[in-house]
Parts: sequence; structure tokens; C-alpha cells
Amino acid sequence: MKNLQSDLSSVFRLNIGGKKFCTTTDTLTQREPDSMLAAMFSGRHTLCQDSDKGYVFVDRDGKHFRHILNWLRDGVVPTLEEYQYSELLREAEYYQLLGLIDGIHAVLNEKKEVDEFRTELTRTDIIKCIQSEKVRLRGVNLSGLDLSKLDLSYVDFSYACLKNVFFSRANLQCAKFRDVEAEASIFHNATLRECEFTGANLRGALLAGACLQSANLQDACLVDSSLCGADLRTAHLQGAKLNNANLKGANLQRAYLSHLNLRNTHLEGARLDGANTVGVIR
Repeated sequence: MKNLQSDLSSVFRLNIGGKKFCTTTDTLTQREPDSMLAAMFSGRHTLCQDSDKGYVFVDRDGKHFRHILNWLRDGVVPTLEEYQYSELLREAEYYQLLGLIDGIHAVLNEKKEVDEFRTELTRTDIIKCIQSEKVRLRGVNLSGLDLSKLDLSYVDFSYACLKNVFFSRANLQCAKFRDVEAEASIFHNATLRECEFTGANLRGALLAGACLQSANLQDACLVDSSLCGADLRTAHLQGAKLNNANLKGANLQRAYLSHLNLRNTHLEGARLDGANTVGVIR
């Protein structure tokens, strides 16, 4: 073995765990100047090279090193399978490539968001389902589907992901929505009589003009939701979160509102005749 001092114009041969690569000092040092690779090949350190063919040996798995070199050359995160990103991330952490680490995390987060909105069924699938009795769609991801104007009465959606689903003018009488994730869903003018929404996340949902007579909304999250003009007669809302909810013109006659915090709830024009308002904070 012989010791060689690198310089800024050097071309290096690398042996990464038995895999051979050839690159330049500029590639290894410019994009990630604070990385371990940049420090190794900056010219500040003495490198040990094979006396026969001049390879610098690094005792790491060379499987993904080509992706690391391409990142250092182009600044582009490669397209890989999810398990391969985990492997590449491990190597990036070893070489202290902070930009690549951030890039991999960004890709994984984007894939996660896409997966969350990837529906398991289509509108046609739902129409076929509701032609049978006792339809159960518990825990199914239906995010973003247009289910407007369908007869979905008595369907069990409990624990499903219903983000951004369109239920406008649908018949959902006696349907079950226990613990659903229905953030930003549209229930405009839907029939929701006697529905169960216990523990449902309806943050930012549009329920304006909906019929929610005798619906159970106990412990539901209705933060930033719109129930403007909704029919909530005899509805049960104990424990519901109504911060910044719009209940203007809503009919809350004989509704159960005991101990609700309505301090930041918009109730202009709402009808509260006969409602149970014991302990209500306003």
C-alpha cells in the first residue's frame, strides 16, 4: 500500500465493499461539502490506495453507492422501492449526506400522502355493494370518492377513511360513521337522520343544509365545520368539539348540548328551543 495526497483535479477509483467506481474530487466534495466523503477527499487527509490499481477501499455495502454518486452529480433522488429507500437512507446517514437524507424523507412523506388518498373501491363498486343487504365498509379507504345522490342508508362506514368524500344529497339515514376520518368531506343537503357519528373526525366538513335529526354526534370533532342551516333537532352532541363551527340558522330544537363549549361557535339565528343546555359555556 502507498499513501497518496489527493488534489482538487484528481480522478478517484473507489472500491466500496467490492464494487468498483470511478469519480472526481469535485463530485465527492461540492454538493455535500459537510459530508464524510467531502472530508475524506478534500485534500486535507491522507488516503490509503491499493498500490496495484489505485483503488481507495471503503468498507460499506456498494449496492447503492451508484445512487449516492448520481445524487452528488445531479442532486436527484432516485426512484426506488420503499424498502430500497430504507437501505439508501442508511448509507446516506453513514456518509453524512444531509441533503440526500432530507430528499429521501421528502419522497417517503409524499408517497405516504398519496397512499392515504388511494381508494380501495370505486363509485361503481359501492353501487354494486349497496344492492345487497347489510353493507359493511368498515375500515375501508374511500378518500376522494364521489358518492353523491346514492342511497347509502344503513351502510356501516365505521373506522373508514372518508377524507374529501362527496356525500352531497345522498340518503345516509341510519348509516354508521363511528370513529371515521372524514376531514373535509361534503355532506351538503344529505339525509343523515339517526346516523351515528360517535368519535368521528369531521374537521372542516361541509354539512350545510343536512338533515341530522336524532343523529348521535357524541365526542365528534366538528372544528371548522359548516352546519349552516342544518336540521339537528333532538341530535346528541355531548362532548363534541365545535370550535369555530358554523351553526348559523341551524335547528337545534330539543338537541342535547349539555356541557358543550360554544364560546367560539357561530350560532347566529340558530333555534335552541327546548335544547338541553345545562352547563353550556358561551
